[in-house]
Amino acid sequence: MWVITVYSKENTTMFEFEKEEEAREAFGKMQGCKILSEVVYFNDPCFALATV
Repeated sequence: MWVITVYSKENTTMFEFEKEEEAREAFGKMQGCKILSEVVYFNDPCFALATV
């Protein structure tokens, strides 16, 4: 999951995206102070240890 956090004087807004491409496209169009983050969960299947 990808999250864009946009900060303004009075508000903090977060937008969630499933795909990196979508997040990067939206990030380029947004104005202001912004941060693009990838959220990684420790229990995601891609991090599972391989069993022999």
